[in-house]
Amino acid sequence: MLDESLLDAPEALARADRRGLLRGAAEAGARVRTAVRHATEAGLTDLKPDGRPRAILIAGPGTAAVCVADLLDGLAGAGCPVVRLAPTGVAPAAGALRWALPGWVGPVDLLLIATPDGSEPGLTLLAEQAYRRGCTVVAVAPARTPLAESVEGSHGLTVPLATSPYGAYEGVHDEADRDSGSYEARRVEDEAAPGAPGTLWALLVPLLVLLDRTGLIAAPVDALQKVADRLDRVAERCGPAIATYSNPAKTLAAELADAFPLIWTEGRAAGAAGRRFAATLAELAGHAALASELPEALPAHGALLAGNPAGGVDTDGTDDFFRDRVDDPAALRARVVLLRDRPVDAGGLTAAPAARELAHGHDVALSELEPEADDDLEALAELIAVTDFAAVYLALASGDRS
Repeated sequence: MLDESLLDAPEALARADRRGLLRGAAEAGARVRTAVRHATEAGLTDLKPDGRPRAILIAGPGTAAVCVADLLDGLAGAGCPVVRLAPTGVAPAAGALRWALPGWVGPVDLLLIATPDGSEPGLTLLAEQAYRRGCTVVAVAPARTPLAESVEGSHGLTVPLATSPYGAYEGVHDEADRDSGSYEARRVEDEAAPGAPGTLWALLVPLLVLLDRTGLIAAPVDALQKVADRLDRVAERCGPAIATYSNPAKTLAAELADAFPLIWTEGRAAGAAGRRFAATLAELAGHAALASELPEALPAHGALLAGNPAGGVDTDGTDDFFRDRVDDPAALRARVVLLRDRPVDAGGLTAAPAARELAHGHDVALSELEPEADDDLEALAELIAVTDFAAVYLALASGDRS
């Protein structure tokens, strides 16, 4: 159950936020600026590629890497195929995962590795395999990790991961206090969850800079600075000090508390943002959701609008008329969340009116998020930032304290 009173209690939210998720969401703009600086210092802005790669392959663990591949695929469009390399292994732990290149990969292809860890032996083996194939490798990973050293040793390029601009420890007076153990320090790690806010931008931005140089994506440095500014403005609107009634992220979290979200998206970038929202709700808040793109979402989810997706169902096929219904689990009603990264497509067509009509026809509540920004990258950043904040608020106010 959602504790709505917690949403308007900033100090209580801060105490509940043991993973630093709110801080990670708020510092997204700073992460973008740091990532741009790291990419510049690594020489990405000075690259002069001979041409476009035949294909881009992306590998990495966790929700953030999946979203990076999804976003780059949407932004690149038909300019170049973007292939995500899914890992295999006996467990989701980093050391148990393995990646393999398809047989057709060669010198004309580009391998991108994105990880907030850098100690995965499977990614190191992948980089070595790419080197033997003559495939160019660019990695975004923490500095001085086994992966970074392996990529640099095989003539690849590594961009250091942009870390939090703030101290890693809360409540530590100085280094001597921490080292001596005389002060009880609590380490706050928003990277504890790979899909946590902040991690995505640290991985994504250097790759945007790289692909801008290849001509596949329009993401010059000045545009990325505007993205950082947009993220800062969203953080001001969605921060914990802003009351629920004027805070779009808190409002969305409250609306989804007792609902089964059907996330409908329009636009390629919005599609990636919607899939990230569903994954982040599951990973951070333990809240199930389905994401689908319009217009296919209308027939795909039509039956869910008419039924009862979860809860309040008699599972054994019998119904005790005299049971105490106060003890019955609350039914989860579907709620449509409509995300759009532009009003209409190039042909002037939009499925949004049909989506609204279908939802209202089934008496299903609908939430809409449409960015104020006109620029594609800024609009995408706004959608991701608002939904990241919403997922964090839902996690904290629903009793998630892990």
